[in-house]
Amino acid sequence: MKFTVARDALGDAVAFISRALPSRPVVPVLSGMLVEAAADGLTLSCFDYEVSARVRVDAEVSATGSALVPGRLLAEITRSLPDRPAEFAGDGDMVSLRCGQAEFGLVCLPMQDYPALPDSPAPVGTMDAAVLATAVGQVAAAASRDDTLPMLTAICLDITDDVIALAATDRYRLAAREASFSPAAPGIRALALVPAKIMVDVARTFPQAGSVSLAFEPDREASGGQAPCDRSRPADGLICFEAGDRRLTARLIAGEFIRYRSRFGSDFACQAELPAAPVIEAVRRAALVAERAGPVRLSFRADHVVIEAHAEGRARAAESVAADFSGDQPVISFNPVYLLDGLTAAAAGTVAAAAGEAGAGEDEESRGDGGGGGNEAPPGAGRIRLQFNSAAKPALITWTTDEERDGVPAFRYLLVPLRVPERT
Repeated sequence: MKFTVARDALGDAVAFISRALPSRPVVPVLSGMLVEAAADGLTLSCFDYEVSARVRVDAEVSATGSALVPGRLLAEITRSLPDRPAEFAGDGDMVSLRCGQAEFGLVCLPMQDYPALPDSPAPVGTMDAAVLATAVGQVAAAASRDDTLPMLTAICLDITDDVIALAATDRYRLAAREASFSPAAPGIRALALVPAKIMVDVARTFPQAGSVSLAFEPDREASGGQAPCDRSRPADGLICFEAGDRRLTARLIAGEFIRYRSRFGSDFACQAELPAAPVIEAVRRAALVAERAGPVRLSFRADHVVIEAHAEGRARAAESVAADFSGDQPVISFNPVYLLDGLTAAAAGTVAAAAGEAGAGEDEESRGDGGGGGNEAPPGAGRIRLQFNSAAKPALITWTTDEERDGVPAFRYLLVPLRVPERT
């Protein structure tokens, strides 16, 4: 095996694969990264029976071959290489790497004990990569970190024909985002529970241009007449994400997701519209004072809201922000971290809108910073809607100008308030 590859291309590919490497492999060989040089280029991959990753890189291959090298060590080496082409050569149980004046030798792991990468299931469809990344960013924070309830650590992918919904909950908040989907077959119904960590990795490491293909085996016995994700059974086995030269597979989580659609109410007695950037910053400042798991209280008047937090005997924060409020229950309190997650997630939806609609004449006020133009509004520009019935019942956070389907905003964040005794 002998090949030469550009330093930056190698670094990006190795970084992508290394994110899928197990931190504590069951057997040492699973810590390896498989390097395969063929006539059409270089392929890097890994697999630990739960997650697999594969990426193809353009390279000048002088001699074909393959080797299994320590994955994390290769990742550390590639991050420190000088800006020169990297030359690899395999000789027996060693792989040598030369880049400029730097030289390394890696002892190979036994390939005969390494598992073969799994095959991809049949595709269920594709969606815009940037929209997927934004949707994951909006809902992932609501997924639980408690592994004793695996179902709650998942992001539910709920596909109904040309619409995909992503939903996540940790029982204290529930986030859901709908987006357009291009199904592989018309009328498709499919449901999958994907580990939230996998979805976050896909959002972070896959290209943000073009589309991402989703592939998993839907439940063939799911009834076509039932409400999506409320009745259909989730798929089992593997899910595969593929875009360009990158592919990632992961094992799905077994179990039934909650009937999330029925948790979102439609009738609220109180409603406030808040300027996104000022209220996000005010809550962030108040959270500095709030004690651990302590509340941030929102006290509404017709034209403003007072955001305050207390640390008994040590500090107090209070800030007034302009707001439009109607209702007879003007006070409600939240966990500041959960509230910030919901507010920033609602505002994040404008980033995808700006990126996808740039040049299409969209209203500047409803657009966020997509990272590509000076005429776009900054992140958090626009208004957030907060709706609730009382200080003890879940509140709904949405974006005021969000795209709606059948009267339902594309992004919804349901948050359980904290019950706080009145201060005298």
